[in-house]
Order: sequence, then C-alpha cells, then structure tokens
Amino acid sequence: MFFTTDDDTLGENVAEALEEGWRTWTGFSVALAIAVGIAIGIAIVVAVILSLVGRRMPWAHDLHARLAWPFRVTVLIISVFVATIALPGDDLRKGVQHTLGIALIASSAWLLAQVFLFFVDSGTKRYKLTESESFSARKARTQLQIIRRLVVAVIVIFALGAILMTFDQVRAVGASVLASAGVASIVAGLAAQSILGNLFAGVQLAFSEAIRVGDVVVVQGEWGKIREITLSYVVLEVWDQRTLVLPCTYFTTTPFENWTKLGKALLGTVYFDLDWRVDVDAMREELDRVLAETDLWDRVGSGVVVTDASGGLLQVRVMVSAADSDKMWSLRCLVREKLAVWVRNEYPEALPLQRFRMDAPDSATASSAGALNARDSSGPGGALPGEQQR
Repeated sequence: MFFTTDDDTLGENVAEALEEGWRTWTGFSVALAIAVGIAIGIAIVVAVILSLVGRRMPWAHDLHARLAWPFRVTVLIISVFVATIALPGDDLRKGVQHTLGIALIASSAWLLAQVFLFFVDSGTKRYKLTESESFSARKARTQLQIIRRLVVAVIVIFALGAILMTFDQVRAVGASVLASAGVASIVAGLAAQSILGNLFAGVQLAFSEAIRVGDVVVVQGEWGKIREITLSYVVLEVWDQRTLVLPCTYFTTTPFENWTKLGKALLGTVYFDLDWRVDVDAMREELDRVLAETDLWDRVGSGVVVTDASGGLLQVRVMVSAADSDKMWSLRCLVREKLAVWVRNEYPEALPLQRFRMDAPDSATASSAGALNARDSSGPGGALPGEQQR
C-alpha cells in the first residue's frame, strides 16, 4: 500500500528486462554448465558414499552397481531440464522441456524398477535353488519371481501412460474413452481374454502353490522340472534336456502330476512276472543286499510282495524308496537289473514259462494217424507198401 502503481510497473519492467537478458544462448550455456556440474558432483558424492559403505556392507556395493546409471541419467535430465529455463524462444523452450519431461518419466521408471528389483533380488539370494531346497524356499522363490515381473510390468504401463498423457491430443482421446468406459472395457476384455487369463493364472500359480520353481511334474506324459514361472507361461525342463513351454492356464484347467508337492521323497515300484517256483524269501534277501550296496536308497522303506497270480505266473512287486525323483529313477533301474540277473543265474526255474497240456490220443485216432504216417513215409508220390510207383 506504500508503493505506487508506477513503482510496481517499474519493478515488473526491470524483472522482465533481467529475464529477457538472461534468456540468451550465452545465458543458457552458463546455466547448462552449472547444472551439469552440479549433477556430476551429486553423482560422484553418492558413488563415494556407497563405495565407503560397501566396504562393510555388501548390499551397498550391489545397490551402487544396480542404480549407478539410472540415477546418473535421472539427475542429468533434471539438471538439463532446469537449465532450459534460460533457453531463448518460447516455442523452442516448450518443445525441449516436453522432450526432457518424457525422458525424465522414462528414467524415473527405470530407476524405480531397479530399486524394486534390488530388494527382490536381495531376497531371492536367500533362496538359491538347490537340490536340497526346502518347501518354503521354493515357495518364496516362485512368488518373488511372479511379483518381480508383475511390478515391473505395472511400472512400465504407468510410465507409458504418463508419457502419453503429456500430449494434448492423447488427453482428449483419453477423456472420450473414459466417457465410453463401458463399451471400451467390454471390447478390451474380449480382445485380451487370453492374455488376461494367462496373467491371472500366473498370479494364481504363484500364491496357490500348485507348482513351484524346482517341482518335479508329469505333464502330457512328459517328466520334467519347473524351471521358470512367468505371468503368461511356464517353462518345463524335460529329463532329456528338451524344454516344454506351456501357458499358465494349462496348470489351472488341466490335471497334472506333481511329485514334489508334499515332499521330495518318493516310493517306487518294480514288477516281475515270474514262475510259481520262485523263492520270494530269497528274493527279499537279494533285494536287501542290493540296497545295502548303493547310496541311491534312502534307507526308509523297501519290500517284496506277491500282488497277483494269474495266467500261470506270479506278479512280484518290489518297492523301494529314494530321497528324490532323480535317485528314484536310477534306483529302480538298478534294482530291476540286479534282480533280473539274480533270477537268471540263481533261480533259472523261476523264469517265466508257458505250460501246455498234451493228452494221449485214443485208439481210432492213433490208427488213422499211423496209416497216414505210413503213407507219407512210403517214398515219392506217397505210395503205400506193395504199390508200384508210376
């Protein structure tokens, strides 16, 4: 109230004059150099701090290795964005700031994703996949794997949305789409039904524990291990080193075998069809001897029982146990081979036999057969004794 209107106008004119005098290429160059220098200084200070902390705490070194470039790029873009205030020309300044704004959104999304992945990977290191891994480790590894991909996908989607919303034309289209959200949602749902189905199936697999990374499953007659679970597909490594890729919806809609759902230890069986003269007790003793000589057996269970007697043969079932599916397969092959050799060498009478009953012929049949045999043995032409050969 103590300044007159002339004083206010004078102050505005001075400010405008100073602003116009600063907005020159020379002023922009000075501002850019100062801003870039500050950005480089901040990056160096942060790198030194993390390096010093990393000497005592390994996580700081990992954090610096993962965030170094995203952080540097983000700080540099911010510094250049601030320096653009000194650019001459409104149109040029707005265009450059718009471009830098898009770059800043992308670099910020990159930085945010790397920060999240750092924490996820730090947790995953605790659950390194090994053959003796516990259920909790495989469960956590599977869930972290799905969460990792899901969060990164969400960050990318939001970053793309933010970039598109910086354009006036896109904002107008977005308003019209929101106005007709009902129709758009129906169309999008029908178009992306398969994609969304696999997405939700992947999340369901991660938290329902139907399968986990490292589980041994039988799918479509193929035996293998789950190596990767994504938001859309599951990678199965088959025993012969082939790779089977199945959509996530397969495991939520189709029955399959999971051999390690409740535990890795398994019971395996080997069947023999032997003659009735087999000595089952001796076979039990031979099985104990074979198992005592191998490390494949976990010394939990074993046995020999006769499960069937039909078709003139006894069906003998040999049951063994092993710590996991790989050892079980090798143990079954070993037991089958050793017991087969034992039966052939020690009890050849127990080898499978086919028995036929041959009854003695009656007198009439014997006479006819004798006459026929005499005719056949009489010589060329089959002439009977006393007949001349013509």
